[in-house]
Amino acid sequence: MPAITPEQWTTLQRVAEPPPGVADRPVERISTAPSLLEGAGFPVRRPWPSQQIGFREADPFLLLDHMGAVEYAPGEAKGAPWHPHRGFETVTYIMDGAFEHHDSQGGGGYISNGDTQWMTAGAGILHDEMPPEALVRTGGLFHGIQLWVNLPQRLKWTPPRYQSLEAAQVTLVASERGDALLRIIAGELAGYSGPGVTWTPITVIHASLEPDARLCIPWPENFNALAYVLSGSGSVGTTNVLVREGQGVAFGPGASLTVTASSSPSGPNPRLEVLLMGGVPIREPIASYGPFVMNTHADIVQAFEDYQSGRMGTIPAQYLSPNDGDAPSHT
Repeated sequence: MPAITPEQWTTLQRVAEPPPGVADRPVERISTAPSLLEGAGFPVRRPWPSQQIGFREADPFLLLDHMGAVEYAPGEAKGAPWHPHRGFETVTYIMDGAFEHHDSQGGGGYISNGDTQWMTAGAGILHDEMPPEALVRTGGLFHGIQLWVNLPQRLKWTPPRYQSLEAAQVTLVASERGDALLRIIAGELAGYSGPGVTWTPITVIHASLEPDARLCIPWPENFNALAYVLSGSGSVGTTNVLVREGQGVAFGPGASLTVTASSSPSGPNPRLEVLLMGGVPIREPIASYGPFVMNTHADIVQAFEDYQSGRMGTIPAQYLSPNDGDAPSHT
């Protein structure tokens, strides 16, 4: 997993474990992510929203799609052709392989191996996310996630914004015991801040735990707390609830989070790889349909009208193809 990983974790600054007596967050819900197809037909696993972890538990996060890990054969790699978004942010984090992104405002870029694309759709934007030609032609390993972050009603009409967060910008810290690496992509952990600029208070971390490592970190009491296992196995909470690849966790109230890696890992990656995230819940009504997330049904109707009339922007001429103009994608 080439996502930014230094050779020596012991040289990094360390996050102190919470003092004794701090309430650890209990496990409230676990979701085993079902598989489905997105975009032009690439497979994803989606732990939320689900019957177990819905909008209420995930708030302010709307959706998490886990893409891969998959070894594409030549010609197999697919992406998400041009489609609109309004009312939220899309966060694409690539651990292996690469994606190319373009949007109707002239933004975009190339993200790979630990890079993150953080796009605020806000009032509305068109974009695409596609594998680069070289990956399509030769095949290769691809592994990433896309996270949807809600915007409160007062910010749903904010102008679109694009952040390119290179792997080298990610803040790297170690656990107090030195056996877990934490990549802070956005938000703050124990005084350490990630490069991503967020509209509301949230934290997104990719953690790697060595076999038998125990990670215990402070967590803001006014945040919710979620975890998703990217690969490997282990347990969560002080009651050691077992989790494995493809499972999402919603925690209850408390001021710390605990994750423990299995002592006898299986699979190609000996480490437990897990996403940790949380934020201040927005607690507003949600009306969503496909690529639009607003507050009322009338907002959704307006979004479709604005998209169809071109008020969300148009595809730049150099990217037009005979297939453009299809129905909006969910991704």
